[in-house]
Amino acid sequence: MDFAFSDEQEELRRTVRAFLADTSPETEVRRLMETPEGFDRTLWRRMGTELGLQGLAVPEEYGGAGCGPVETGVVMEEAGRALLCAPFLASAVLATTTLLRSADEDARKRLLPALAAGERVATLALTEDSARWDRQGVTLTARPADGDWLLEGHKTFVLDGAAADVVLTVARTGDGGIGVFLVEGDAPGLTRRPLPTLDPTRRQARLEYAAVPALRLRTHGEGDGWDLVAQVLDRAAVALAAEQVGVAARALDSAVEYAKVRRQFGRPIGSFQAIKHLLADVLLEVESARAAAHYALLAAGNEDPELPAVASLATAFCSDACLRATEENIQVHGGIGFTWEHPAHLYLKRARTSQLLFGDPAYHRERLARHIGLDTDTVEGVA
Repeated sequence: MDFAFSDEQEELRRTVRAFLADTSPETEVRRLMETPEGFDRTLWRRMGTELGLQGLAVPEEYGGAGCGPVETGVVMEEAGRALLCAPFLASAVLATTTLLRSADEDARKRLLPALAAGERVATLALTEDSARWDRQGVTLTARPADGDWLLEGHKTFVLDGAAADVVLTVARTGDGGIGVFLVEGDAPGLTRRPLPTLDPTRRQARLEYAAVPALRLRTHGEGDGWDLVAQVLDRAAVALAAEQVGVAARALDSAVEYAKVRRQFGRPIGSFQAIKHLLADVLLEVESARAAAHYALLAAGNEDPELPAVASLATAFCSDACLRATEENIQVHGGIGFTWEHPAHLYLKRARTSQLLFGDPAYHRERLARHIGLDTDTVEGVA
């Protein structure tokens, strides 16, 4: 397997980095943190129409570029470096992947062109109060009514759930199966409330469903919709791992830059052995995380049957590396790193909250162990 990025992928990286340097500097990130939606819809449309970022993984027949997970991962990594305030993970990864891997051609034709162009925003609503990312955590119910479905219950920690125009909702049907249902953001009976979270650069919401009308998304085969959800979560976890690499790399760069200019005892602190060793260790973790994320992106693009194990491996490793890099960035900066005015805490908050998306590192290590056949009966708390 060739681990090198192609010339086209590197050009995409340079283009995205330059675009985000102009449109998502720290001042803009802080401004958007204080807005109701948490992102700029004009910029979101520019990302779709000028660069085609939301449509990278969308086939050309639906208005996209027909690329794959690696290109999406390149964007996610650069978005992590810039702390981009935009629903890319929710809409261009979670929702778009759900539609692409479903068997619902009507839904794809109706939704994907607008999502690819940045004209609409979609998300996937899965987690509830248990915060579980498995099928046992789904209790919201769906019941048939006059050819459609009505949803009852609630979802929480929904990425960009308050701003999404379309909410793909995972619900339990009367026969105990799992279905994925298409809900319009302005559907009657749907109440959406933004949640206060640790990371103000990525919005989450609680959604209440009171007999909300919905259309069931068609899935492949005879199985229920959880097979589709599981495929989406693996690919979303891989994309998130790429973003975590970007966050970690930017934190490392910040620490190195500061170590070169901050002087103590008449010399830069970067010249002290303790700082050198610390930064060298972080560099090793960041580059190892980048390799793990890229391998997982390639596995997703190649439809590797081992993707569930590879996704868990990358997620666990990249989560830890991201947290380590952002924590050590603050350590190198010392007292100034703890201030609100310095951006170090924003990267740490993104690292902390990202660890919990799609399952924390302990969950994924347990999942990986189960996949490769290790005995995990003594480990508690993981389904």
